[in-house]
Amino acid sequence: MSMMKEFKEFAVKGNVVDLAVGVIIGAAFGKIVSSLVEDVIMPLVGILLGGADFRSLQLVLKTDADGKVLSAIRYGVFINHVLDFLIVAFTIFLVIKGFNKLRNSKKEE
Repeated sequence: MSMMKEFKEFAVKGNVVDLAVGVIIGAAFGKIVSSLVEDVIMPLVGILLGGADFRSLQLVLKTDADGKVLSAIRYGVFINHVLDFLIVAFTIFLVIKGFNKLRNSKKEE
């Protein structure tokens, strides 16, 4: 069997197509969750903590003569990404849990 024929069989299998759709939907979902974290949740958390903007939180390591930051540890951005991950992970957990519950209820019927 030629390499092209094998590749064609692999590429048109249902699992590969399902995976591609999942990746595309996952990327779009990631953008939505990132926007939720950055544009909705973090400003609210910032207000609760006295108006802090987490994206601007950083530990400056080096500046130039004019005071411009040359090197910094931007831990506020890291906090945003950690919250982003936790929200995505929790949401996926809820979706999988609901899917399993639905699947198990169909098996019992």
